[in-house]
Order: sequence, then C-alpha cells, then structure tokens
Amino acid sequence: MKLAVAGTGYVGLVAGVCFAEVGHQVLCIDVDNKKIEMLKNGISPIYEQDLEELMVKNYNAGRLDYSTDYKKAYRDADAIFIGVGTPEQPDGSANMTYVANVARQIAETVEKDCLVVVKSTVPVGTNDKVEQFIKDALLKDVNIEVASNPEFLAQGTAVRDTLHAARIIIGTESKKAEKILREIYAPFNLPIVSVSRRSAEMIKYASNDFLALKISYMNDIANLCELVGANIQDVAKGMSFDSRIGEKFLNAGIGYGGSCFPKDTKALKWLAEQNNYELKTIKAAIDVNEAQKVSLFKKACKRLITFSGLKVAVLGLTFKPGTDDLREAPSLDNVPLLLEQGADIYAYDPVGMDNFKKKYSEGIIYTNSVQEALKNAQVCFIFTEWQEFKDIRPEEFKEWMRTALIYDGRNLFDLKEMQSAGVEYYSVGRSL
Repeated sequence: MKLAVAGTGYVGLVAGVCFAEVGHQVLCIDVDNKKIEMLKNGISPIYEQDLEELMVKNYNAGRLDYSTDYKKAYRDADAIFIGVGTPEQPDGSANMTYVANVARQIAETVEKDCLVVVKSTVPVGTNDKVEQFIKDALLKDVNIEVASNPEFLAQGTAVRDTLHAARIIIGTESKKAEKILREIYAPFNLPIVSVSRRSAEMIKYASNDFLALKISYMNDIANLCELVGANIQDVAKGMSFDSRIGEKFLNAGIGYGGSCFPKDTKALKWLAEQNNYELKTIKAAIDVNEAQKVSLFKKACKRLITFSGLKVAVLGLTFKPGTDDLREAPSLDNVPLLLEQGADIYAYDPVGMDNFKKKYSEGIIYTNSVQEALKNAQVCFIFTEWQEFKDIRPEEFKEWMRTALIYDGRNLFDLKEMQSAGVEYYSVGRSL
C-alpha cells in the first residue's frame, strides 16, 4: 500500500521504516529540511539499534523516502499515519498542537478516500475529535475515517518491538477501516487485537501505566527492604517464579524515565481528574518515582558534609541503555543538585553526552572513558546500566578512585565482592 507517515521521531520514523521493510511504499514527512536531508543520507536523528541499516536498505530499494512536501504525501495516500509528538503540558495533559496541525494539513490536501491512523499517544476520545476536525475542514468531497493504532515500542529496541510485537492494537469504528488496517499489518504476521477507538486509546495508557506502577511498587518495596534488612534482588527473584507476576519490570533502581512512562502516567491522572475521578494507584506510582530519582543523592548527603570541591564521577546520563534519550532521566534530577553544592562533575555515557551538553555545556567535564571519569574521583554515581559499567571490576574502583565511594542506582554489583575489594558501596534495596 501507499502510506504517508507524519513525523520522523521515535514513533513516526520507526513505523515508516518498518512499514517499508515489510513491503509498503512509504513517504515520511517532517517540517525540518535539515532533518529530511539527514534521513535521505541514511543518518538517523535518534540512536536506535538496526534503524539506520533498515533506513539505507529500504531507501535504496525505493520503498522509503522522506520529504517536507506534505501535500504530495497526503494527496493520494491509501493511509496516513500520524506519529508526531504529544508533549506533556504543565498540568499533565497532552499537548495536541502537532496532531491538530497534521489533521488540518490532511483536510486541506487529500483528494481521494483515505484512512487516517493516529499512532501518537493521545487522550481517550481524541480520535473522535480528529475525525470531526478533518471532516469540518475538508476541501474535497472525499470520505475520511480515523483509526487508532497505538505503538508499544521501547527505546533501544524500537525496531524489534515493531517488527516482532506481542500484538497489534487497532481501534476502528467501521469494518472498512478495520479491513484496511488488517491489510497493512498482514505482512507482519502478528496477532491483531481489534477494538473500538476509545478502547484502543485506553489500552495504550493502561499498559504503560501498569508497567510504571510495577516499577514504582518494586522501588517502594526496595526502600522497605533497606529498613528491615531484606535484599530486593532476592525478593524479586522469588516473585518472578509466580506466572501471575512474571519476571519483567521487577528491577529496583532510581526510578523510571523516558518519553512514555512519566508522560503517560501524568496524562492518565489528568484524564481521570477531568472526569472527577482519582486514580490513586497511578498517583502513588508518580509520587514514588519522583522521590526515588534523588534517593541516592540523599543517601550521599547523609554520608558527606558537602560535595563542594569533590571530584564526582557520573556514569550514565541517558534514562536507560541502548538509547541517547535523556527525557526524564535521573541524571537530570541529580546533576543540578550536585552542581548546586559545588561538585566537580566528570561525566561519561557511551552515547548520551552530546545531548547532555546541549543542556549543560558548562560546569561539567565530559570524559572519553569510564576510567577517565573515575580517575582520582572521590564519589561515583551510577545512573544508567550500560554494559560498560557492568564490566568494571570492583578492584578497579579502588585502584582508580581517590576514595572508592559508590552510589549505584542500578544495582550492578555484588555486595560482598565490592566489600572484599574495599569499596564503600551503596545501592537500592540491598545491604550486607
């Protein structure tokens, strides 16, 4: 099929590339000329495993192209996917400006019957509004239907999550729209769950918020483990054998981040409040997560008089490994606190430093290796579980650092091994 995809961020670009990979003709649209030229040259604006390889492959095969010319893209597309951002607003609601802009462009451009598919994460009921918005603004006598098709990709594994998804959720209000979406996704050979538009919108929020709640629950239990002398990793292992619980999202740490969980929990909380309902579980997940992000800093403050004049190594700036995304990363909460206290920060991240420099161009020394960051440091904070950090031997902390004082937000090391190496080691939910 001939598909147009609006937006070349995580959602739009990955969707477009994967649609081309299974054989569709895809034109990805963005307003940024420089970004379009970069994409045409096979350079991805986001760090994502396998993405550039598939971009080059499908562009060279003639199945994938990029343009700023939305009129050309939308005029005769069989389906138009909206994959633009819906950033969080100060009150927790989703900003629908970019979705509305695309909807207006579609209304003023399409020249034949078309299915518009919203992949962006939007509040329940948005697809109804988008359909009415387009119909109100149509310039041609054509039939437009809107469907919901939320994404469930994770940064770092987005391509795999799309091509080998656990399920495809489609929300439609007609058999015709459902048939078109089933045809589009047929080459993926994946289970398809067909529901109403509003149910599809809610499935997205309910799924993400459940995982966020699971993470916050384990962090809450981890904090209690520290107080009563239990080990959260042992607890998680024991829980994981219960098939009703499963083994995923049981790792305690310093909170969730990224573009989805923080935004989606706040958006669902906001939606409930708009309907005079309080989602107490989601509110609790948000509260626990906010406190968890700075829990290590507070531990360190109890141990140290001040950070002023101390060389502090920061290992990990991104919110998770496998991505250069900084959104809601714990580093963004902790680095300002360290700077306020006068710490001399030496930071290292395998892929996230360029993005971090855009926020903090001064006051931080960015190093080229783990060893350079740790050399003569008096404190070390670990915020991201990159494999490079896992591979550090306990005795290397002792060898490289002036004072081997470690605050590990990802529980990367064995407690007894760190103790044997003479490292003063603090983690989350564990104690000797």
